[in-house]
Amino acid sequence: MRLAALILSLFAALPASAQSMLPTLFDVTGVAANDRLNVRAMPDASSSILSELAPDAKGVEVVAVRSGWGLVNTHERSGWVNMRYLKERAEVWQSGQVPTTLNCLGTEPFWSLRQVGGNLVYETPEKSRLLQRRAVVDNPSQHSPARSIVAGDEGGRLTVVLHPAPYPAQCSDGMSDRAFGLSATLLFEGAGQASRMENGCCRLTP
Repeated sequence: MRLAALILSLFAALPASAQSMLPTLFDVTGVAANDRLNVRAMPDASSSILSELAPDAKGVEVVAVRSGWGLVNTHERSGWVNMRYLKERAEVWQSGQVPTTLNCLGTEPFWSLRQVGGNLVYETPEKSRLLQRRAVVDNPSQHSPARSIVAGDEGGRLTVVLHPAPYPAQCSDGMSDRAFGLSATLLFEGAGQASRMENGCCRLTP
């Protein structure tokens, strides 16, 4: 019993970022109104500054945490901010759901996927397709953002499988230096057309 109590107390003492289901969203906190939060090239206070976040920035996506620093995206590239100045948003990930801001994309071929009013919109340069979302499946016993989304229309069924992409093997769109904390596999089936699969990356910001 003493050992169990000790383990629980140590876990409770961990910073919130150590318990987070990444990627997830944070708000900037503790930065003076006339100051900015630096985004650095490396997780080190002496590293070069790539960009800055406003003192009231909201919905900052952190895709990885390393030694008290969070990996974020800014201006088509990724950098590190001190987690001391970020406050995690509650209930971004909930069982049986996906964040409303989930936004996925892929290349070769180019496609995008987003949620609109509980449904999915799949778009390519040639067309747009609205699919009714039917189910979101996860494993409640796993502390993970892994999800399967099932949707469909008269053209058939779409299954989207989300996989966490832990640091340093982040998902890449192949076109920028952004780091994505989620990868996606899209499987299209039915309605007299050949089944096909597409792969891409996802973020929790528009």
